[in-house]
Amino acid sequence: MKNLFSIEGKTALITGGSSGIGAMIAKGYVENGAKVYIASRKKDVCEQVAAELSKHGHCAAIAADLSSESGCQALGDEILEREGRLDVLVNNAGANWGEDISTFPDAAWDRVLNLNVKAIFHLTRHLIPALVKAGSAEDPARVINIGSIDGLKAPSLETYSYSASKAAVHHMTRVLAKKLAPQHITVNAVAPGPFQSKMMRATLDQFGDAIAKTNPLGRIGQDEDMAGIAIFLASRASAYMTGTVIPVDGGITATT
Repeated sequence: MKNLFSIEGKTALITGGSSGIGAMIAKGYVENGAKVYIASRKKDVCEQVAAELSKHGHCAAIAADLSSESGCQALGDEILEREGRLDVLVNNAGANWGEDISTFPDAAWDRVLNLNVKAIFHLTRHLIPALVKAGSAEDPARVINIGSIDGLKAPSLETYSYSASKAAVHHMTRVLAKKLAPQHITVNAVAPGPFQSKMMRATLDQFGDAIAKTNPLGRIGQDEDMAGIAIFLASRASAYMTGTVIPVDGGITATT
């Protein structure tokens, strides 16, 4: 039982791992003994974050643009070449777009859906061989998709393509879970509420106090809240779970 929540010795890839929720998960994994790769478009930032996290364990940076299928394949090939097997894939990289419905552009759909939905499919598909090598019936390989509570309820802001994309992520999680379960790969999603991230920074700067006051638990999510659920989903404690979407939001979704 003392090892039930251990991720020590596991190898993980976290997309969008150099900032926000991805960095929270990366820090939690590194500090708990996992070998972590973080991927981001911004090579310098990614390497800087990896160097900082490496003070506490093992973290390496890979520059990757996941907005196209070829970019997803290139990242998958890099992992296959370096490791050959992968215990945990965290699909976190994403984009947002907020604009009035009267001017909301077609480009906002392409940019957001390409990164938030299609990239998850392409990268996961390409890494199936590496995940199969790592998984077993007792301790499957894990795919963890980062969705959003905006994919569970109507958002307060005009983020049409973003909220639609996150609802798609949640359902694709279920579809992939059914497909990959026989190969000892679980697929689950986390639906974060308000956290201190780059994507949420402007909103929290303007409305953070009000959001915290209306949250049933009375606060904004902290790094440890996200690291905790990600560690649970990567550990043996969650080995019998697949196809779930877990809100981590202080109770917003359940009480709205």
